[in-house]
Amino acid sequence: MNTFDPQERFNREAVIEYDDGEGLTVKDGVLNPLAERIAAEYRTDTVSPAMLTGTLRLIEFFMLIAIAIGIMAGYVGVSWTVPGGIPWHYIIAAVTGSAVFVVFLQLMDGYQIRSFRHSFSAFGKIILSWSATFAMLLIAVFFLKMSEQFSRVWFGSWFLSGLVFLFFERLALNFLVRKWGRNGTMERRAVIVGGGKSAERLIRALEQQADNEIRICGIFDDRDNDRSPPIVAGYPKLGNIEELVEFSRRARISMLIVSLPFSAESRVLAMLKKLWILPVDIRLSAHSSNLRFRPRTYSYIGKLPMFDIFDRPIRDWDSVAKRAFDIVFSVLGIIVLSPIMLGAFLAVKLTSRGPAIFVQERHGFNNEIIRVFKFRSMYVEQQDQTARNAVKKGDPRVTPVGRFIRKTSIDELPQFFNALRGDLSLVGPRPHAVLAQTRDRLYGEVVDGYFARHRVKPGVTGWAQINGWRGEIDHDDKIKMRTECDLYYIENWSVLFDLKILFMTPISLITKSDNAY
Repeated sequence: MNTFDPQERFNREAVIEYDDGEGLTVKDGVLNPLAERIAAEYRTDTVSPAMLTGTLRLIEFFMLIAIAIGIMAGYVGVSWTVPGGIPWHYIIAAVTGSAVFVVFLQLMDGYQIRSFRHSFSAFGKIILSWSATFAMLLIAVFFLKMSEQFSRVWFGSWFLSGLVFLFFERLALNFLVRKWGRNGTMERRAVIVGGGKSAERLIRALEQQADNEIRICGIFDDRDNDRSPPIVAGYPKLGNIEELVEFSRRARISMLIVSLPFSAESRVLAMLKKLWILPVDIRLSAHSSNLRFRPRTYSYIGKLPMFDIFDRPIRDWDSVAKRAFDIVFSVLGIIVLSPIMLGAFLAVKLTSRGPAIFVQERHGFNNEIIRVFKFRSMYVEQQDQTARNAVKKGDPRVTPVGRFIRKTSIDELPQFFNALRGDLSLVGPRPHAVLAQTRDRLYGEVVDGYFARHRVKPGVTGWAQINGWRGEIDHDDKIKMRTECDLYYIENWSVLFDLKILFMTPISLITKSDNAY
């Protein structure tokens, strides 16, 4: 079992040392010392089970193909230059057989994490799947009357070599998974929301689950110590819900599990209203509830039923696809737009004093601070790093060249390098300056749930900009509509949606630029 052992790092005295008698509190986003120390221990990323199983499928698929083609090249022979010298029917059989094996093993639950931890007991599934694959191939070859075109030695050698590869590969995987389980590389870090008896029952049930990868990092609850003890089942209460938001931004937390009973509806809703802005899975424990629904209603941690409240957007393989999209189109964008960027660089440099590139701190993914590049559009002595004073029409701080590059968004082109570095995505909610505001209020004070737009990486362009919500924000409704578009994008993301936004951006710059000064 891979649950967190609280005795390794905590004791009751450590908790009481930071207790003010009313429970642990947070002021202005500052963690109490105990929560801050624990958050620092969980700053590193973990290996996602979905990414691991997906990568394993790809490795086995391509390695089995490589083994088959290697045997074909060594025994049957290949001529890459002579027409007809490549026996394509062998390659087709290799690709088909490898794909069928992966499907068979998936159907037999051979790609579950528990199978990786028990390689010897799971190897029977591999033998059965590999044998069934060859049986299917032989039947297909027989009915297609192609048996004379294949070497029996090739079939037999591929079968035995594939088994040997799969055996040693799973042994190596077993070693890695056990090692990652011990050092915390492969775990799902969870925080329990709500203390008391319900949290204790939940924690005890989690600890009894065999082969679960949940690591409990602590408990957060708004109630004082009389109603919510500082220690529950050996785990410390680290603070209230406000502090949990800050904790989840510093630590790499995978999941929040709300342990409050269904009868506390108002408390649950109040907590969820504060927590949904975080890029984590949020689950409501159904373990202690007497209500019972159909099994498909729940998700499960081991055998414990959970209600899925929120899922982290753009996760696992979706995040890989989006990162690949960013790299490919960032490189293409830099190549295609390099003459424009060079011209803008020279125009800014030669027409006003100061550097051509302006660097500004903005909110990034999960509210982290990132440094975003732009071509400088203001006189250097009048630059506004905080963006408290938005640029207005005819603003005297803007240079003549700056007015043109802002109107056409050429000033944003250096952010292709931010996207290539990984600070930004090409498409996403636009990053706002840390202290950006409309009139006399920060954006987060104007829009309820504003920081939910930071559940994904910000983008060079976005759905809000395509719909005309770009440029000056001089009215509350403008930031509200921009946030609404951003949240719509997050909930409906796809690679095709990104492509649509990317290719609509030049059109929107021409047709919807009235608000850009």
